[in-house]
Amino acid sequence: MSSTDADRHTPTALIVGASRGLGYAMAAEFLDRGWNVIGTVRDATARTLLHDLADRSDGRVSVEHLDINEPPQLAPLHERLAQRRLDVLFVNAGTTNNEQTPIGAVPTDDFVEVMVTNALSPMRVIGTLEGLVSPTGLIGVMSSGQGSITNNTTGLREVYRGSKAALNMFMRSFSARQSETQRAFALMAPGWVRTALGGPDAPLTIDESVPRVMDVLLSRLGKPGLEYLDRFGQTVPW
Repeated sequence: MSSTDADRHTPTALIVGASRGLGYAMAAEFLDRGWNVIGTVRDATARTLLHDLADRSDGRVSVEHLDINEPPQLAPLHERLAQRRLDVLFVNAGTTNNEQTPIGAVPTDDFVEVMVTNALSPMRVIGTLEGLVSPTGLIGVMSSGQGSITNNTTGLREVYRGSKAALNMFMRSFSARQSETQRAFALMAPGWVRTALGGPDAPLTIDESVPRVMDVLLSRLGKPGLEYLDRFGQTVPW
């Protein structure tokens, strides 16, 4: 979709991982707030909620294909978006294993899958696409309160916790390398939300989480540096 004069005066968000759940809800919320939205889906052949949103968006939502665990797909995505300026780049990615398995008993393949999907792949996406983000824009990732080392008093979901703590550290390193820039960086902890990942026992609905997450994210624009925040805008202890 080519840019127009109107497009250049309308902020644009790229949501990586927007086919369903929190990512889709964020795309819809950005649209409702007057933004243009680019959302990625992993399966290029499947119809998703994001496609439906794009169909009724009057051209303000576009759909791109990206499997974040397939690095060769990153450069072509960058090329396709090279003429777009992003005000927000947000990576929403998450998977888990059996939450009851203690870390010493986790199969190596399970460990690698969770760590690559939750920690390494998001940083590869950011490293490839960050040049498309405005110098005063925001780069964020979906972290979790379970990535907090301080708050871990129960164990359980140990690989998931470790992957989000690793993601937090990697974002800390990335933002430190950009400490002279005016960009904002955000690690978002949305709460335990009823999604495919969060499960049916989660206390929060998507509608109870995402609008607050959006309020917090947008409040970070124009404020350089990295913060680890919950949906109320409170700092999560590292």
